[in-house]
Amino acid sequence: MSFSSDLKESLSKITNLKNKEEVKYEFLGYLISNNISVKNKKIAYSTTSEYNINRFNKILSNMNIIDFNITLKGRTYTITFKRPDDISEIQIDDVISLSNNISSDEKLQKALVRGVFLGSGSINDPANKYHLEVTLSNEENAIIIKELLEAKGIITKTLEKKKGYSLYIKDGEEISKFLAFIEANSAVLKFEEIRVLREMKNNVNRMVNCETANLNKTVNAAVRQIEAIKKLKKKGKFESLPDNLKEIAELRLENPDASLIELGQMLSKPIGKSGVNHRLNTILQLGEEL
Repeated sequence: MSFSSDLKESLSKITNLKNKEEVKYEFLGYLISNNISVKNKKIAYSTTSEYNINRFNKILSNMNIIDFNITLKGRTYTITFKRPDDISEIQIDDVISLSNNISSDEKLQKALVRGVFLGSGSINDPANKYHLEVTLSNEENAIIIKELLEAKGIITKTLEKKKGYSLYIKDGEEISKFLAFIEANSAVLKFEEIRVLREMKNNVNRMVNCETANLNKTVNAAVRQIEAIKKLKKKGKFESLPDNLKEIAELRLENPDASLIELGQMLSKPIGKSGVNHRLNTILQLGEEL
């Protein structure tokens, strides 16, 4: 299964259904997702995830909403039910709005955001790229959830869509904090493991690229130096060079792959890297003058 499917399966098995308040807030999270449609007093929730539909089914049953119908069309499950009359704070007009229903109880806030993610959330395989997104029914709800998350130190960005407003995260650390907040504990451990391996791989790649770039730079410099030396010899200018330049030039011709440090150690009177570099740059300048 994909990382997203594993995550939703894990969330669907959270055993908090005995807590009526948490169940109600998770239910509210589903209701403000963009996968909800409202017609008269009937609500329909659609999803392609069997874990989502199973969890929503359990929530409805737990809330004594037993008059519902589940259909499957293609890969899409749809569960339809009447608005429960005893949940007066959930306002259903053209849209479902949180209005003043946010609790200061963190457990209830977590249940709400978990419901939002189960209702309309998605997450990419972190081995490929970091991207988590939830889409809400309207801008008001998106802002409320965004502010709730930011109060917990989780930064999201907003994107207006044809249907609803999305909150998305592209930073690995922020995604990890989001998963921890909705109590997806096993997913956090797996995500962090993948993130560490990905960072290690990226660091190795950067080191290899850096070493390759340095090697290319060294090879290109050596080629230019050899060309300059050969040009000086061809024009009959080589023998008139100072002995120290002739010595380093001959060593370069004999050791095209040697580093500046290695060339310096081969001299009759060894010198450091900067001294070798100075002599070879002088040869390059003389060659360019020709």
